[in-house]
Amino acid sequence: MTERDADARDVELDDFEIRDFDIVIFGGAGDLSRRKLFPALFKAYLNGQISEETRIFPACLLKEEAESLVSVLQQQLITSFDTPEHKKKLKLFVNLIHPVILDITKNDSKWQALKTQLSADSKRPRLFYMAIPPGVFESCCKVAHKNQLIHSNTRLVVEKPIGFNLETAEQINRVMSQYFDEEAIFRIDHYLGKETVQNLLALRFSNTIFEKLWNGAFIDHVQISISETVGLENRVDFYNQTGALRDMVQNHLLQLLCLVAMESPNKLNAKNIRAEKIKVLEALRPMDKKTIKTHTVRGQFVAGQLDKALAPGFLEELGVSESDTETFVALKVHVDNWRWANVPFYLRTGKRLNERAATIVIQFKSVSHQVHEGAVGDVSPNKLIIRLQPTESIEMTLMTKDLSSHKTRLMPLSLNLNLSEQYQNLENTSDAYQRLILDVVANDPSLFIHRDEVVAAWQWIDPIVDYWKKGEIPPELYRTGSNGPDKANQLMESDNRKWF
Repeated sequence: MTERDADARDVELDDFEIRDFDIVIFGGAGDLSRRKLFPALFKAYLNGQISEETRIFPACLLKEEAESLVSVLQQQLITSFDTPEHKKKLKLFVNLIHPVILDITKNDSKWQALKTQLSADSKRPRLFYMAIPPGVFESCCKVAHKNQLIHSNTRLVVEKPIGFNLETAEQINRVMSQYFDEEAIFRIDHYLGKETVQNLLALRFSNTIFEKLWNGAFIDHVQISISETVGLENRVDFYNQTGALRDMVQNHLLQLLCLVAMESPNKLNAKNIRAEKIKVLEALRPMDKKTIKTHTVRGQFVAGQLDKALAPGFLEELGVSESDTETFVALKVHVDNWRWANVPFYLRTGKRLNERAATIVIQFKSVSHQVHEGAVGDVSPNKLIIRLQPTESIEMTLMTKDLSSHKTRLMPLSLNLNLSEQYQNLENTSDAYQRLILDVVANDPSLFIHRDEVVAAWQWIDPIVDYWKKGEIPPELYRTGSNGPDKANQLMESDNRKWF
């Protein structure tokens, strides 16, 4: 790739160069593949971003899975894409799917059969998507290498979490680096593929009004929240070993924090964006025993009402009587650099909460002097509210005069850019996995995570995990359908602030 090409990597989907490629999905019959990957690939096909010559090889362990997969996918996709045109396109799309029977831990003749099916053209991108547990990455890469399935244009896509701590993450990274160059490894975080997250960069670096105010002189604090209504679903054993801090904070929340806090890169290409994100991760103030006690909150959900139905608690879902795994985390974090000195970042995430949402709130400081006299109402500080899900929008709250009152009374009103309204059918045309898979095909790593980012994130997270393991901070119980444990509110209230 030339230097000119590298500077022009920010590939817009509408301008995506349609090209043929092969994608092998290891774990092709799994939950991630069925819920996320195939719908994303079908959306790309509907948008004309995947050619008829593209081939999709879901690797299935069992013969029964491989034989039924196409019909299962048709039934699933038709519930979301049910117009006559969608149904017509779906019949063509499934012709691209070629299930293969493969045990990724065994070096047998089935790998050679897959090699025969794959294109021998090394100019044709070949994607290996690891929709499998990290524990089998090594054997999968090793057997693929032995069977000469990895050529110069093969790219490896890996899901989070990359390990469970720094040691295991580095072990996974070492394994992958034996068979792939760093430039060919795409560590995916689907939150970075969301349109509103990408809009955050445009908002910051293409609007003088925000960039001039984007610092501790004007910003009081930042909140980043990801709440889920679901429980453990099909991840019972995995989640009990992992917990919310490692499952959500180490990747999703820290990546969003990086995009909020990073300095402006010289150019918006992969190399410069990653360099600035790493600086933020390295500037995170380490937590010691004292700050872990005062700046972190752990929670665990118990049974309660959700959507007018009784939902079981965490222990009931696990089928055990005792576990100290956290399903909720709230943190107070500092980025120690000139821009963010003394500005706290509040992070929180949890399962079985009262709503599904992902929100970034930039709260500006209050006015330095109140010019209005008398009872004009509370003067609320301005807020920039970036919603990532379930709807995508950017909102700015401003203080205005209440026009229904003869007297001067102030009230907050919102300037609201609702992307779902602005871009009709955004839900069906814009998908994070769709965007990211196409970026892998285009060899554009801008929205993917570099090895050094993984290392820096675990270096900051590990001391918190290690201290929690000592049992001195047991999880606070919170009711399913609530907004989390009371201590999370106290974390903010002790600073005279409150969650959005």
